[in-house]
Amino acid sequence: MIESVSESNLEDVLPLIRMYQEFYKIEGIDDERNRVFFSQFNENGDEGCLFLYRNKAGEAVAFATVYFTYVSSIPAKVGVMNDLYTIQSHRGKGIGRKLINHCFQFAISKGAARLQWLTAEDNIQAQKLYDSLDTKRSTWKVYTYSA
Repeated sequence: MIESVSESNLEDVLPLIRMYQEFYKIEGIDDERNRVFFSQFNENGDEGCLFLYRNKAGEAVAFATVYFTYVSSIPAKVGVMNDLYTIQSHRGKGIGRKLINHCFQFAISKGAARLQWLTAEDNIQAQKLYDSLDTKRSTWKVYTYSA
């Protein structure tokens, strides 16, 4: 079951966010900083939304985050699925696909022209999922200029 994250269930998704950051080998993970940052994304906000997936037992097992930005080349508002994570024991069960489709519908309902995302080059399992969807792989290279 997919639900929007709000104050009432934010604590349920924070451990998953930590696992996601550990998966990508992020250093200096700060749970309080995560709490403050991710609390700004809710169904009614203009910034985007954080979604949580619960299994049949009601356990939080996956999440996805959609942010909004603008792309001048098309020119339009777009949804960016910046985070998608499913705990190891629940991968390969269609949860990621459900979250992607939910994020797409949410983005479109908020006026986005498309949903886009990126993944690590070595995240082959995720790429297999993405390639199985009716999506188009980008040829763009991503650069990061950090402070």
